[in-house]
Amino acid sequence: MTIEELASQKILILDGAMGTMIQRHPLEEDDFRTPELADHPKALKGNNDLLSISRPEIIRSIHEAYFAAGADIVETNTFSSTSIAQADYGLESLAFELNRTSAVLAKEAAEQYSTTEAPKFVAGSIGPTNRTASLSPDVNRPGFRAVSFDQLKEAYAEQVRGLMEGGVDLLLVETVFDTLNAKAALFAIQEVFDEKGTELPIMVSGTITDASGRTLSGQTAHAFLISLQHVPLFSIGLNCALGADQLMPYIDVLSQHAPVRISAHPNAGLPNAMGAYDQSPDAFADLLKAYFERHLVDIAGGCCGTTPDHIKILAEVARSFEPRAKTIPV
Repeated sequence: MTIEELASQKILILDGAMGTMIQRHPLEEDDFRTPELADHPKALKGNNDLLSISRPEIIRSIHEAYFAAGADIVETNTFSSTSIAQADYGLESLAFELNRTSAVLAKEAAEQYSTTEAPKFVAGSIGPTNRTASLSPDVNRPGFRAVSFDQLKEAYAEQVRGLMEGGVDLLLVETVFDTLNAKAALFAIQEVFDEKGTELPIMVSGTITDASGRTLSGQTAHAFLISLQHVPLFSIGLNCALGADQLMPYIDVLSQHAPVRISAHPNAGLPNAMGAYDQSPDAFADLLKAYFERHLVDIAGGCCGTTPDHIKILAEVARSFEPRAKTIPV
């Protein structure tokens, strides 16, 4: 069964947070080092994507936990696996291998939990990088850019090649705070598709940064949609920054106007004073139930603070509802 066929039958469940689950492990600097990186001059602790190589059993177990909880799709551990993002650690040369290895780990878990009736899929996570093409990082030089479109495109193309070689089923350009970055990623994806002579479904998920209802680069949810409508997408949606209740008005906007499937994977509420997320799995699923009742989404999952417990209850709740595409054909 293809992902398109499954999406026509049910609300697809995406996994929850990777970082939240990694934080449950008491990891030290040595956990992030392979024998080849034993003498690497820069500190590597906190480079969670590197764990796909240095501690693959941890990453595989997280994927397995989300599949066991009821996820239909898990994301690869590659949110920062571009040469641009890895430059902070001096590991630009590992970008391709990080993506390939992470994809293989996720696919192994998917194959373990797939059945004919309930196939499991892997989405290659493509994060926004730590640089923005639309805004200057220097308030005194508004025309300055820390990265060019072509630099982003090349880095994303390398990432996509690694993800595809590792066997991902979809590509997810996520946590988009600058649409120009996303356009570079999408341009790179198409370039690699042409190069390989094959294509995969593409998901895009933006981030509304605060109560202004705009992305960091200043777009409303509707403007974000319009600026990406030229791309044949499997889905478009929003994730991160906000909890499900704060995110709903912007998902509503997308649902009214998007000619494709809608996804939402919000945080487990807003962070507390210590930066932690307190929203319970029941409360999280109850808020997303309102999305299902209004037929706003086709794909639902969790971002920061969510765990397999959140996804388990979310999957149980979603079973009683039909995807938006069945009520508003897309």
